[in-house]
Amino acid sequence: MGKATGFIDYERKTAKVEEPLERIRHFREFRTPLPLKEQQKQGARCMECGVPFCQNGGMLAGMASGCPLCNLVPETNDLVYSGNWRQAYERLASTHCFPEFTCRVCPALCEAACTCNLDGEPVATKENERAIIEHAYEEGWVTPQPPKIRTGKKVAVIGSGPAGLAAAQQLCRRGHQVTVYERSDRIGGLLRYGIPNMKLDKQVIDRRIRLMEAEGVVFRTNTDAGRDLSPGELRKQFDRIILACGASRPRDIDAPGRDAGNIFFAVDFLASVTKSLLDSGLEDQSYVQAKGKHVLVIGGGDTGNDCVGTAIRLGARSVTQLEMMPKPPEKRAETNPWPQWPKVLKTDYGQEEAIALYGHDPRIYRTTVKEFRKDKNGNVKKVITVMLKTERDESSGRVRMVPVEGSEKVIEAELVLIAAGFLGVQQYVADAFKIDLNERTNVKTGENGYETSVPGVFTAGDMHRGQSLVVWAIEEGRQAAKAVDNSLMGYTNL
Repeated sequence: MGKATGFIDYERKTAKVEEPLERIRHFREFRTPLPLKEQQKQGARCMECGVPFCQNGGMLAGMASGCPLCNLVPETNDLVYSGNWRQAYERLASTHCFPEFTCRVCPALCEAACTCNLDGEPVATKENERAIIEHAYEEGWVTPQPPKIRTGKKVAVIGSGPAGLAAAQQLCRRGHQVTVYERSDRIGGLLRYGIPNMKLDKQVIDRRIRLMEAEGVVFRTNTDAGRDLSPGELRKQFDRIILACGASRPRDIDAPGRDAGNIFFAVDFLASVTKSLLDSGLEDQSYVQAKGKHVLVIGGGDTGNDCVGTAIRLGARSVTQLEMMPKPPEKRAETNPWPQWPKVLKTDYGQEEAIALYGHDPRIYRTTVKEFRKDKNGNVKKVITVMLKTERDESSGRVRMVPVEGSEKVIEAELVLIAAGFLGVQQYVADAFKIDLNERTNVKTGENGYETSVPGVFTAGDMHRGQSLVVWAIEEGRQAAKAVDNSLMGYTNL
């Protein structure tokens, strides 16, 4: 695949990135892709490695290695190299519902497992995919694909995040009538309100939704199934139901003073900013205010980083980010060999911007909150932090993080954003549909299955597997669609 010596002849090149102090002035995407001719050279870097771990999509040491969608990575890279862009699009679309989403937000599991990454820099597969899908849109190749024959079967999809959208697209193209219910005012779920605009422009979502509507998918917003619409009504109207409501129960911080004002969950903060941006360009001021405030972000993952970047754009006076775990190494440890996911230090766009603006990395490792302190109005004013150390539990053998006595410090914090992850499906959804949950509070299904404990009710995405990546949610949606189709028809050709 590619050019036999391409990984030697050409250096890895990626999109031009706007300088941090410039891009913090706006909420637009800030990466300018390479010209197509230059991108073709990046396709040439895909070597004939023999065993393409990039498209494996397997689990190694408890973490994904390679593309969960099993995209035909070497083939698409080769087609990019040869300039066969339409073929490249058709090959990519055969395994992937929404490459325009993942090429912007995926951490590129394919690149981490690339053979070139063993001793060098991986093929720029993520940006090759972006070039493929955006060129396909420009050329008019991405068109509605309504089914020629309708089956007469009806499916309700609850939730319009990546899992729900993927399931809806696949089932609609199969010939079933699909209606997607979304409790928010706009379609997209976490794509819409959990990922900032500068990372995923919402016009990208709208473009795909218009295509799905043209294919026959019906969207219903401002409808909370389980509250506004009873499961009994849904069962009367539809032959099958797919629950794709996400793992939307945020993990809280149990510390004295938690009832102080101006403490928000990260997704609520991000959603308020995005909604205001879409409604009025932030003119309505109806978002969580960060201007002039000392902002503390609790959590070091992608959502925490998005909070850092968003707070900076809103004019935060300072941003500090707490991370419970130790600082990762800059290079792979011997116990973390390729092609496992590399557990190494990653400085994302928000942290880059904080370094450029404030002069230092906002992250403090091995640290958590011990106490929130209030001002006279009951709002958070300061936070008492404590350092953590690893300790092995003798009874279970598990390693846990415990406080270090005497390590307390005081941090000014007038706005606190909790980005500590999620604990599974919201209880009211499980109660309404009377579905069983597992010990992780995710929806319980049979092994490698998607049907819940209630016949005819299926599940997909974070609601099924727990908090995860957009690419995994899309794969979950595709697999759930296959299960539903097989349930309805007795076989499936999805």
